[in-house]
Parts: sequence; C-alpha cells; structure tokens
Amino acid sequence: MTVTNHRTPEATTTPAWSGINHLAPITADMDATVRFYHGVLGARLAATVGTAEFRHYFFEFGPHCTVAFFEYADLTIEPFSKPAGVPDRRATQFDHLALNLPDEDALHGLRRRLAQADCEVTDIVEHNSVHSVYFTDPNGIALEASCWVRDVTGRTSDYDDEQIYSDPNPVLAVHELRTTGTLATAPSTRLG
Repeated sequence: MTVTNHRTPEATTTPAWSGINHLAPITADMDATVRFYHGVLGARLAATVGTAEFRHYFFEFGPHCTVAFFEYADLTIEPFSKPAGVPDRRATQFDHLALNLPDEDALHGLRRRLAQADCEVTDIVEHNSVHSVYFTDPNGIALEASCWVRDVTGRTSDYDDEQIYSDPNPVLAVHELRTTGTLATAPSTRLG
C-alpha cells in the first residue's frame, strides 16, 4: 500500500476543523420536528432560540455536532419530499443529510425504532465502506443513517487505494492530489 503524505505550506495553515457545528434546515412545524428528531431519532434537544421572527432549535448528534432547524413566523413554506440520492430539479443544492452511527448494531436498532414509529425506512444498503438506511423526516428532508465499515476519516490519504478512491474516472483535482499531493490552484467560488 502506497501512503501519500505530502506536507505543504497550505496543509499546515488550513483551519483545524473539528466537524460540522450545525446544519440549518427549515421546518414549517417545529413541534413535529422536535417530536421526530428528539422523540423518534433520540437526538437530544440541546438548545432553543426564539424571537418574534423565528425559532432556532438545536439537536445534538455527537460532540460539537448539531442539526439546528429554523421555523420562521409568518412564512408559509411548501415542503416537498424526495428520496435520498434521487435527482430532483427542486433540490439543486442539497440532496440529503447523512447522520453517523457507531456500528452496525446501532444501525439495526435505529431501523427498528423508525419502523416502530411508522416511518418508512429502507433495508440496510451496503456502500463499500459504509452501510446505510434511508428515510424522510416530517419536513420532507431526505435522511440517511450510516455506520462506517471501513472508516475513511482521521487517517492519512492514500489516493492509490482503489477501495476508498474508487471513481474510475476522477476529476482533475484528484489526479493532481494523487501525483503531487497538492492542488495547483484554488477553484473559483463563483458559480455561473
């Protein structure tokens, strides 16, 4: 196994990320959202904010990791549902939220819990390094619960490991990382 470990000036000056602080989706019914995320999924309601304009409720999914819903006053939203991983022209910037579980037993337990709550949930799907189930929250947001079979996080990148980097036709940036360990230029953040 070839381990690529190219330390560059950019690599030593990048932020020391420690995960996602929160994802902030919108709900039309915060009560139903609390009942699902806290009651069914078992995510602790970690904090609430309320103003005349909005509510903002935080659900904990691990240390320093929350999903924080907004419910806006006097705003009618029309939620729609779409299965995770299925293209839909209404969802141009977000496909689904995948939540991490520690192991296969926890994944089976969540699947049973969702079924007992009359929530439609898929069978366990095997995706090489990850096993997952798919379901939808009361807001129509496509969710996935996953556990790593082979955890690809917290390790040195080996871009030659075809089990992890399995795209047979990767983008140019991956070729650059594979050959030099760095990217030649930063991409433009402006999308047109």
